[in-house]
Amino acid sequence: MVSFTLAVDRQFRNQNGERDADFINCVIWRKSAENFSNFTHKGSLVGIEGRIQTRNYENQQGNRVYVTEVVVDNFALLEPRQNNGMNQQGGQQPFSNGNNQPFGGQSQQFGGNQPQTNNAPQGNPSPNNGGFGGNNNAPTSNAPFSPDSNNDGEQKIDVSDDELPF
Repeated sequence: MVSFTLAVDRQFRNQNGERDADFINCVIWRKSAENFSNFTHKGSLVGIEGRIQTRNYENQQGNRVYVTEVVVDNFALLEPRQNNGMNQQGGQQPFSNGNNQPFGGQSQQFGGNQPQTNNAPQGNPSPNNGGFGGNNNAPTSNAPFSPDSNNDGEQKIDVSDDELPF
């Protein structure tokens, strides 16, 4: 188990022109915790996905203490490793790569072996989304909001009425 605090900058500036930050307590378990510990350090840029949990305990003074934290299900390293030429965990590409899907985007899971191609048809998501540590060999399309999209940001979806579940 690894417990850490995630600093999240707010999008607006305060009266002094500075950005405030929120500090979110997080906990991660099992093999994911080991990987997180091995591949991150203070100041690492990470994306996390999980659920909020509130637990309570009684401290040494006999007071009930409530703790709210994020239980991390998945995480992604959003910057390349600096020390050796290796890519980050699971072979993902750095966040700054223009071909990378956005964090939590369609067909994008964390820690799997997912090759990405640029010639996949738009609007044709793969039904085989790999999970954490999964192996998704299906081609993925470009990010839906990429600037090199040739249809003015709109994706054409070919769906007939008999394919709809309602």
